[in-house]
Amino acid sequence: MNELTIFLFKSLVGWLAIQAFITLLFLLYLRSHPKKVLSDEQLPKTAVILCLRGADPFLPNCLQALLKQNYPQYDLKLIVDSQEDPAWQIASNTINEIGATNVQISHLRIIRHNCSLKCSSLIQAVSDLDDSYKVVALVDADTIVHPNWLRELVSPLTDPKVGVTTGNRWYVPTGNYWGSLVRYLGNGSTIVQMYLFGIPWGGTLAVKKEVLQQTELLDKWGQAFGEDMMMHNILKKQGMRVKFVPSLIMLNREECDLLGLIDYLKRLVLYSRLYHPRWLALVSEAVSSILFPTAVIVLFLMALGDGQWDTAVQLLGGYSIYTLGLVLLMLILEQGVKRVIRAQGQPVTKLSVATVAKMLIGIPLTQWVYGIAMLSSISISTVKWRGIVYRIQGPWNIRLVEYHPYDLLDQPIDSKISL
Repeated sequence: MNELTIFLFKSLVGWLAIQAFITLLFLLYLRSHPKKVLSDEQLPKTAVILCLRGADPFLPNCLQALLKQNYPQYDLKLIVDSQEDPAWQIASNTINEIGATNVQISHLRIIRHNCSLKCSSLIQAVSDLDDSYKVVALVDADTIVHPNWLRELVSPLTDPKVGVTTGNRWYVPTGNYWGSLVRYLGNGSTIVQMYLFGIPWGGTLAVKKEVLQQTELLDKWGQAFGEDMMMHNILKKQGMRVKFVPSLIMLNREECDLLGLIDYLKRLVLYSRLYHPRWLALVSEAVSSILFPTAVIVLFLMALGDGQWDTAVQLLGGYSIYTLGLVLLMLILEQGVKRVIRAQGQPVTKLSVATVAKMLIGIPLTQWVYGIAMLSSISISTVKWRGIVYRIQGPWNIRLVEYHPYDLLDQPIDSKISL
């Protein structure tokens, strides 16, 4: 057991050092990346597409922000699942309150059975655009943008090597549910990984319309479960890349309980397995982050049971260094992201001593929740997403097997919980 103890101790410290290094790279990019913003005359006409099914907690805020962009020529295209969907009334009321004229709301006309409902909506929205639109921007209903969001998203597309620009989301760690804290801690690692691997996020994304045509991306969407993760490899084949824009880290204040989070993570792991360009690297990272700490805890308990006090102290010391190190990394990352959020004019959340203490418990809880989600997703072939059931047998073999218009039974009881 002594050799295994030394191995695990070195593994934990080594993995912590690796995570610290890549987090530092991410933070340096946040601080050093210049904000490129084009003048009104240089900005192309853009269509912003928002697909809706269900009443997301902050949907009115999302719509109001999208309709108040500092951008000369843009139209907001809303594709709602059905006219009976609660999102339809919310969207209509918000549009009328603002008196916006650059927005069109449509229902999904054709429900495709060989891709996700969101992909069906995106295909409809893009296919309806005329040739005057040069850029297509995608946004999610949980994204509350700042006034320069679209300008900052579109400006880097002037680089011929950039096919897609994207941001990412940052969750608020305070809330009523442990799921909210676990999601926050897990996202700290995810946002760094997505930057390193060049993975776009569909909640804030812009793509040149000509790139959609060149890559035949719409045909891919017509067979896929999701729209964003596949873009890395498709663009790479065309000699283009995904550009992450630091100023587009968007704050998300929605809540999430643990059961809802596990369902979301199972779907995310499956989605990653289908389309992530570095899936094996993702698995290796998960093994290092979940298996090693868990093995240390198990060996620590065994050492206590056998009365091997020196071994138990060594294992406890290694685990404590690792956990405290991860909390420190999250606090440093939080400060780096706060600068971005504050620059957007958004209020930032102050972390109390109680929240930091909860993070010490949240770290192992996050590892176990993610471990459960990964293990339970291994044999999964059927997914229920916002009341719709899909059968998934491969990245381009998707089948919508059960559909019904969104109703109140699909809505979470707590209005602040994300769908």
